Amino acid sequence: MKFVDEAPIHVQAGKGGNGCLSFRREKFVEKGGPDGGDGGDGGSVYLEADDALNTLVDFRFQTRYAAQSGEPGRGRNCTGAKGDDLVLKVPVGTTVIDVDTGETLGDMTAAGERLLVAQGGWHGLGNTRFKSSTNRAPRQTTNGSLGEERNLKLELKVLADVGMLGLPNAGKSTFIRAVSAAKPKVANYPFTTLVPNLGVVKVQAHRSFVIADIPGLIEGAAEGAGLGIRFLKHLTRCRVLLHLVDLAPFDGSDAVENARAIERELASFSPTLAGRERWLVLNKTDLVPAAELEERCKAIVEALDWQGPVFRVAAIRGEGTDVLSGRLMDYLEQRKAEEEADPELAEAELESQRQMQREARERIDELREIQRTKRRAAKGQDDDDWDDDDHDVEIEYRH
Repeated sequence: MKFVDEAPIHVQAGKGGNGCLSFRREKFVEKGGPDGGDGGDGGSVYLEADDALNTLVDFRFQTRYAAQSGEPGRGRNCTGAKGDDLVLKVPVGTTVIDVDTGETLGDMTAAGERLLVAQGGWHGLGNTRFKSSTNRAPRQTTNGSLGEERNLKLELKVLADVGMLGLPNAGKSTFIRAVSAAKPKVANYPFTTLVPNLGVVKVQAHRSFVIADIPGLIEGAAEGAGLGIRFLKHLTRCRVLLHLVDLAPFDGSDAVENARAIERELASFSPTLAGRERWLVLNKTDLVPAAELEERCKAIVEALDWQGPVFRVAAIRGEGTDVLSGRLMDYLEQRKAEEEADPELAEAELESQRQMQREARERIDELREIQRTKRRAAKGQDDDDWDDDDHDVEIEYRH
């Protein structure tokens, strides 16, 4: 199946049923009076977060959804049946955006959370509602109102406390294998990671956090090189980023320039994300001679003018990973305690995440438009029928 993290859909709530115009017609009951019932309310459309889902692929095959309309009222004061609500299951971590207004309707961040995205229409009134002492045979009724109609964009961003970034083969997948039970593919060639992977890092009993591994970036990712920057949006919910740097690149490249390339791509993607708390992790210390290790690490830190925390690990052996995991756990717990104690700090954090997501959305849309323009120029014709779905990554699940 495909890993799909974006999907446009159209939702239509049900129409309210019309009111009924009716009068009692019974034997021996003269002038029985009005008995037209009300219509039923139209069904609404809800989104519900489901932790059993991890992709939006189902919304690629069906893009239009409609809730049931309410039934019209009937005689004998019978009210029409209410239309059934439509509940669409989405993965936890889905952001819902109104395409026409650009408004973010909500973030589905907890399993079981529901979000109303289209309100059903209200029922119409039957003529019974209009009877009075001066209007004993009313012929007035009202029609049910139309249900809301929306064009939505669903964006999936994985829920993780810690995110990793770096060049391909920097050791991100090896690191997540060392600290969690996740088993992403590891091989000696670039881009073995094609989609985000999540792992739960258990530091102690009842102390754990979630770490995310995204596909590696290369120079020019902001212009679409490699797998591009589309997966960087999955880091916008993370509280801290780990920047993994390979101390001994297999291609002989400069570790400092590699780190700077990632910084440039990050700043081009989202200035707010680039300013996020970021820790430097110098990986593959086991490949550097012991006599050179200290000097090489110091040179990289000084060349980058790094002011934040620095860690040295050999992820393939698990060296240094326990210390780093413990420090991450302490930092995350401290941040959580500070936000619980200060509501303004918590709101500032949410606003920062929303800003990162806005910048990410704008940058990805801009990149897609650039790519469309290039394809049109190359083909010499309009290419509006091109769909990002044609380039989604295939995932094969094996049991």
